[in-house]
Amino acid sequence: MTEALALPPGIAAYVEANARLDADAMAAPFTPDAVVHDEGRSHRGTAAIRAWIDEATIANAAVATPVAVRRDGSLVAVAAEVTGNFPGSPIRLTLRFTLAGDAISKLEIGA
Repeated sequence: MTEALALPPGIAAYVEANARLDADAMAAPFTPDAVVHDEGRSHRGTAAIRAWIDEATIANAAVATPVAVRRDGSLVAVAAEVTGNFPGSPIRLTLRFTLAGDAISKLEIGA
């Protein structure tokens, strides 16, 4: 699916790692000072993002399947269906990535 949607390399790596629920590989595409905004909280830096992945993704077996992508320069919005072991699954969310080269410097998750 990621090839069909032409995701940039860092985002493709994140999505592919998420499909495998591989926390280390999910964290790898982020810059050292990246920030993730999710559910009203911010997670800044490698250690905090890795902890967020464990808490939000791995613990809930949450997998985001991209269904659409829109790019505007370094900003990439990915509409995804997210399934897992959480109330309301599946849900549709938008993952708004900011890139620094091929790396992810910011991720905002929302409706």
